[in-house]
Amino acid sequence: MTPEPLYSEDRRRPGRFWLITVAAVLTLAATVSLGRWQLSRAAQKEALQASIEAQKVKPPLTQAEFLALAQPSDELHRPVRLRGLWLTPQTVYLDNRQMHGVPGFYVLTPFALEGTEQTVMVQRGWVQRNFVDRTKLGAVETPAGIVEVTGLIEPPPSHLLELGTSVPAPAAPAGAPATAATPEAAAAPAPAVEGYSPIRQNLDLEAFRAETKMPLRTDVSLQQTGPASEGLQRD
Repeated sequence: MTPEPLYSEDRRRPGRFWLITVAAVLTLAATVSLGRWQLSRAAQKEALQASIEAQKVKPPLTQAEFLALAQPSDELHRPVRLRGLWLTPQTVYLDNRQMHGVPGFYVLTPFALEGTEQTVMVQRGWVQRNFVDRTKLGAVETPAGIVEVTGLIEPPPSHLLELGTSVPAPAAPAGAPATAATPEAAAAPAPAVEGYSPIRQNLDLEAFRAETKMPLRTDVSLQQTGPASEGLQRD
């Protein structure tokens, strides 16, 4: 008589069935868990966007209210109205920024607040890039004298992946006083530095403050709002 095999096909089938069943249950549980996580993330994003939109429709802060904020980051995305002078020589063009699929620059100019020793970096808008010569910058008008700017309180400018090294802004002479909101300071030409270019890939406000010796705020920036003006587009 031939002995029965120790592990026959009939004996293996129940084990295989339970193995497949457990795997199916685990897969189903993982799928349900992932779906719940995605729904939770979507709800968080919707709540965040609703919070941002609620901030945008609040009445604009005055300059005095803005300066009195203990934590400006608590009022991100809220409108504010500031008065001061454009520090035109220190304008920076952030490269490789697109609007509606067209490459160009974000234009940023420091804004010296009237009656204070504070300067805020303003993200003024976007200008199209010259496709023949990328170093040739589009015409941007910068009003002289005391002006009023309305914008949103935003974090410092966002960074893109940077492979090279940006040319730093010219440093002020040693012992030079901090830039104040005076017409003379705003109209002063930028120091001549060999190889200096206002075009940058990114802008770190801490480093820019150290390079220029300006009393620049590094906790927030201002995103100028309003229709296209001064050769700049805004969206």
